[in-house]
Amino acid sequence: MTDTILEVEALKKTFVAEKPSMFFGGQERLVHAIDGVDLSLTRGEVLALVGESGCGKSTLALSVMGLEHPTSGKISFEGFDYARLDDAGMKRIRRRIQMIFQDPYEALNPTQSIEEIITEPLQVHGLAHGRDTLRKLAIHALEDSGLKPAEIYLERYPHQLSGGQRQRVVIAGALVLEPHLLVADEPVSMLDVSIRAEIINLLADLRRSRQISVIFITHDLGTVGYFADRIAVMYLGRIVEIGPTHAVLTNAAHPYTKALLSVIPVPNPRLRRQRIILKGETPNPIDIPPGCRFHPRCPVAYEQCKIIDPPLVEIMPGHTAACLMAKAK
Repeated sequence: MTDTILEVEALKKTFVAEKPSMFFGGQERLVHAIDGVDLSLTRGEVLALVGESGCGKSTLALSVMGLEHPTSGKISFEGFDYARLDDAGMKRIRRRIQMIFQDPYEALNPTQSIEEIITEPLQVHGLAHGRDTLRKLAIHALEDSGLKPAEIYLERYPHQLSGGQRQRVVIAGALVLEPHLLVADEPVSMLDVSIRAEIINLLADLRRSRQISVIFITHDLGTVGYFADRIAVMYLGRIVEIGPTHAVLTNAAHPYTKALLSVIPVPNPRLRRQRIILKGETPNPIDIPPGCRFHPRCPVAYEQCKIIDPPLVEIMPGHTAACLMAKAK
């Protein structure tokens, strides 16, 4: 079995923002949500996908889940190309890829008990039958998610749980199918600070104990330092820097990555970085700027940046950045 579990090649996803008018004509306008992304993930690896709101992180996650169909490009999971799979094939894929959503309040059905929520995926996929078997598997998943003793949670409803407990139930609902990949879309952003570390530690433990691969989507570089193996930084639908976590955090090559790092709070004020405040707003993904898409906000841009759209270049082994100033070291 290959070590590569997920491959994304030249992926593009556009949405129609404006159609031509029947009376006034005009051109169809498209939102370029994902604009040429190449990505791979190995078994048991944690990849942090970082960027501002609207950069395309969640659209990429939904595409990996098979919930959005790419406009062009290729996605394959454990050697299976999504484009060649029928509905039954995609159902088998989705059993192996599970998503942890951002908002545990919205992710759980308020009319179902915790036991019903956890066992429903098993019934949908026909993996277990009989009340005793389903309950046993639900208890195992809840305990692996940190809810112990699990029996006291089975008859409860989501409104009877705290935010952290709800997110653990969401994780249990994913684990019960024994997935190979978890896509976690900002899973701690809705939780209290005191609970965030517990959920991140839980995901780290699951990676070690089950060899689960994780795509951890966040806008906060400060939460992934000790958890992720690699960091991919997205801007306006494209990955602009990717590399080992330590290399990206200590030797960032792209100005956008440097700006994100500059605003991470640090305990010691003497070690605080000089903040890089980006000018303006993220450009409209309908009208992507020519040249480097970051140049309208870049503090070090020069004339060539307005003309040349830089490809990812290797800074050091495994560490690449899409910037004209990025050079091998």
